[in-house]
Amino acid sequence: MKRPISFNDHRIGRREFNLVAATALAGLGNQACGQDSRNEFRLNYSLASCMYGYAELATVLPEVAKSGASSIDIWPMIHGNQREQINKMGEESFAALLDQHDVTLGCLTQYKLGPFGLGDELLFAKRFGCPLIVVGGSGPKHLKGDELKSAVGKFAQQMRPHLEQAAECNVTIAIENHGNNLIESPDSMKWLIELCDHPNLGIALAPYHLPQDPHAIAKLIRDIGPRLSVFYAWQHGMGSVEKLPKEQELLQMPGRGDLDFAPLVNALRQINFAGPTEVFMHPVPRGVPILETPEAVTAEVNRGRVYLNGCLNA
Repeated sequence: MKRPISFNDHRIGRREFNLVAATALAGLGNQACGQDSRNEFRLNYSLASCMYGYAELATVLPEVAKSGASSIDIWPMIHGNQREQINKMGEESFAALLDQHDVTLGCLTQYKLGPFGLGDELLFAKRFGCPLIVVGGSGPKHLKGDELKSAVGKFAQQMRPHLEQAAECNVTIAIENHGNNLIESPDSMKWLIELCDHPNLGIALAPYHLPQDPHAIAKLIRDIGPRLSVFYAWQHGMGSVEKLPKEQELLQMPGRGDLDFAPLVNALRQINFAGPTEVFMHPVPRGVPILETPEAVTAEVNRGRVYLNGCLNA
């Protein structure tokens, strides 16, 4: 496995060079403003491994470039099993696969570890130069008002030592607004970034879990601003809990359901969002691919990506 990136070491591999170059370009994008920013803004796509169910990494990684993405978001069971595949094959073999397919490890999704159990995963991310880990929040649920703000403040304090370790590993811990969670509502997200100013804590925004009002979601994106770390291009459609006919299940995908993503994409442009955008949905049951073949999955991701890119001109 290649060593972590060092700017004092000129012997870096192609994968590390791509990561450094992408980071530099993202920084330039964040400095853009005015009309030039509108013309030059692009969404940076990442591909979630769980979209392919339990498919082998050797099958999934070639689809990254085909989907218009440059990085992979690795999911563990039950949604995917690619993280477990890495443990089985070993880090050297995984690094070789990434290099073979010119893919960077852009994110690790680890809900089952929780925000306080990421120690070893942060070290794994550091070894691969992975900048993001997504988890849910932790604390009481279904709170509002002052009770919610107090609970979010407690969670923010509990996160401090974990964020310090994340900083040592050059990783941002992004908290998703997951359903049935302390960090679920717009207020909880806004209070979290207000009460925790640590630069290694961000928000992974999932419109699926919010009221399907495009202008309210767009305002939330602007409110989160530079603390937005991951954007899931994912709407509620008819849900992802009960088994539905495939055409109804796919209504979660951008451009299929009723949610107009144009205000959301415009808000992303307004904040010069340089983080990963994932064209996303959950199948029923979990662990199966969203469509029967890898080719069909990639085609559906591309359909959603074309729709989102069209929203840039809306």
